[in-house]
Amino acid sequence: MDIVILAYHGVRLMDVTAPLEVFGTAAGFGAPYRVRLCSPGGGPVTTSTGVSLLAEPPVTSAHTLVVPGSPGLPAHGARAELLEAVSAVSARRVASVCTGAFVLAEAGLLDGRRATTHWRHAATLASRYPAIEVEPDAIYVRSGEVLTSAGVSAGIDLSLAMVEQDMGADLAREVARDLVVFLQRPGGQSQFSVASRTPRPRHDPLRGLLDQVAADPGADHSLQSMAARSGVSVRHLTRLFHERVGRTPAAYVESVRLEAAQALLDSGETVTGAAVRSGMGSDESLRRAFLRHLGVTPSAYRARFRTSLS
Repeated sequence: MDIVILAYHGVRLMDVTAPLEVFGTAAGFGAPYRVRLCSPGGGPVTTSTGVSLLAEPPVTSAHTLVVPGSPGLPAHGARAELLEAVSAVSARRVASVCTGAFVLAEAGLLDGRRATTHWRHAATLASRYPAIEVEPDAIYVRSGEVLTSAGVSAGIDLSLAMVEQDMGADLAREVARDLVVFLQRPGGQSQFSVASRTPRPRHDPLRGLLDQVAADPGADHSLQSMAARSGVSVRHLTRLFHERVGRTPAAYVESVRLEAAQALLDSGETVTGAAVRSGMGSDESLRRAFLRHLGVTPSAYRARFRTSLS
């Protein structure tokens, strides 16, 4: 099974290396993959970071064609030689990483299909190509035999999904373990990490407090306890959260605990275990939080996201 990653000048390095690592690792575990890095001209290419990659001449057939993204694609579009190279490959399955979706869209491969791309460029993709049903929050989307993924590291999720489709969940899980990543990352693009999506406050006591919550979600993070650890009053702490974080202390703690519970469920923890270890406390508290924020119960989430394709 030939897996062809199509590199080109200006391509984002991790968009290339993520699928290379996943499929290469799977091949090491016995999957019948032959992983090839090709370029439209058949020669070396320079990535957006300045790193050069050696590539093979273009091919005309493959089991899977993967088109990585580039920072310049949303603004400037794909070069003619890249579009010609994509159109020239007869592939059973086509996938894009990040803004590589713009190449597939320009080639007409996404017309009438669901697709996603980096959250920053989803609106541009939707407005420029109205025949595509863009899902801006998805980590990856499968629409028939065409797959698209969100930004950069989502190429790992996308590639693991294809390995699972080809070889089953056991081998895909083995690859994920070897790479120390989720087999199926919990949540969507808007849920990557509560800590990473929260502005870093300049107020030192609050910054330390946020780090404590992220490091140990299951600890005592009541309003009174956090105020005491920060050396401020409850009222002042609440005001700081509103000003610096944009939400109440309780809402922030719950969001971190919900994210922790998602990761625990994804790794195989029971609903009760996830509730206790994340700090949610009880199954019922966890169930209410899941329904309120995600619209599914913890049990349904666990069944849906552990190994399923989007």
